[in-house]
Amino acid sequence: MRKVIVSIHVTLDGFISGPIGDLENLDWAFPGVEETMPDIEDFLRSVDIMLLGRIVYEGFASYWPDQTGRFADWMNKTPKIVFSKTPKKVEWGKWDNISLIHENVVEVVKKLKQQEGGDMVIFGGANLVQSFTNLGLIDEYRLIVDPVILGSGKALLKNVEKRYNLRLLDTKRYKNGAVVLHYQLKNGQEG
Repeated sequence: MRKVIVSIHVTLDGFISGPIGDLENLDWAFPGVEETMPDIEDFLRSVDIMLLGRIVYEGFASYWPDQTGRFADWMNKTPKIVFSKTPKKVEWGKWDNISLIHENVVEVVKKLKQQEGGDMVIFGGANLVQSFTNLGLIDEYRLIVDPVILGSGKALLKNVEKRYNLRLLDTKRYKNGAVVLHYQLKNGQEG
């Protein structure tokens, strides 16, 4: 059975970006990216669908289709699903591997989980992560906690409506001080 895994950079104080509208200033999330890339590529071998909210989709779609390299190839060739009520259509450069879901989110994701294939990843988007958490659709959280405190910004799990107990699967520390914390929902909870 496929899993939905959140993989995202977060600050020590729980933010995924600075003050609202400051999505371009993510310099704190990328020091040591060369050190982490082998682990990211290893993780991506288990994933074959990207799940995106509107804001992350718009940012990714304006950047990745024109990029080259192994990571860019993966970003461009991997099927994507955008969950949003606002755009009427979605595009990803010359690739025809993106679809848009406006409604029946729970049914769509549960059906995807039952299909054969690799896992599904949410790379970012606090609104999508919060919504999927509240709907009981996320199975694992792979948080890259960066050694920085922003003081304000877009909180990753600000609007989660109930308690979820997690089990630590793995940790890894990097030379730049970042730590990967990989959690799974404990048995008996939705996901």
